[in-house]
Amino acid sequence: MGSSQAAASFLTNIARAAFSVGIGATVLNASLYTVDGGQRAVLFDRFRGVIEDTVGEGTHFLIPWLQKPFIFDIRTRPHTFSSVSGTKDLQMVNLTLRVLSRPEVNRLPDIFKTLGLEYDEKVLPSIGNEVLKAVVAQFNADQLLTERPHVSALVRESLIRRAKDFNIVLDDVAITHLSYGAEFSKAVEQKQVAQQEAERSKFVVAKAEQERRAAIIRAEGESESAKLISDATAAAGMGLIELRKIEAAKENASSMCRNGNVVYLPSTNNMLLGVNPGR
Repeated sequence: MGSSQAAASFLTNIARAAFSVGIGATVLNASLYTVDGGQRAVLFDRFRGVIEDTVGEGTHFLIPWLQKPFIFDIRTRPHTFSSVSGTKDLQMVNLTLRVLSRPEVNRLPDIFKTLGLEYDEKVLPSIGNEVLKAVVAQFNADQLLTERPHVSALVRESLIRRAKDFNIVLDDVAITHLSYGAEFSKAVEQKQVAQQEAERSKFVVAKAEQERRAAIIRAEGESESAKLISDATAAAGMGLIELRKIEAAKENASSMCRNGNVVYLPSTNNMLLGVNPGR
């Protein structure tokens, strides 16, 4: 009987000790939280509200139930969003913007109070569309291509300035895609065709002008040649013309002699060359 009571008392003590250890472990686990690399924590106190100091990397203590940690990722993260904006000449343009953003670490308590953990998803798309529409409206559709570096610089400066109002730092802003509507693309194609036709017309006109000048030069040369011949004839008489006739006849006779298909006939009408007329 006594041994049974001792055993029961021993087991009861073990159970109490295990219960105490379990409660202690639970309280200790609830009192610890870990902030990983590239993160910061903001503590919310039920009595004091959001504590203004941020908590760095490592394992830290808190008061269970009374305090609660909220973890922020402070590494640079990419965000991409698209916008359809109107240009100065009332053309619609599709733009895709990519930004690299991170929060201001010393302003994390304010970000948590005003925007919460998803601050970037709440702010960046709205201010991105606002800035894109404001900048694109300052340019004509064709200027967005010819002055793209200037447009990108304006978008970057305006967006960085707007994001700073929300305690967000933008490390990079870039326009990754730009396309026009179907009507403007068709108009651009028609303009290119018209320019090609205009260049072709210029070429035809230039060619005709060159041919006209060549004809004038030929006519002037022939006129000069005729004048020289006329002057020579007036100075030397018809002898020059007779000389040219003899040279032409000589050249014709030489060409005909070398041709085997040429037959020479006498100047008389008697075709029977081998017949004796006395018989």
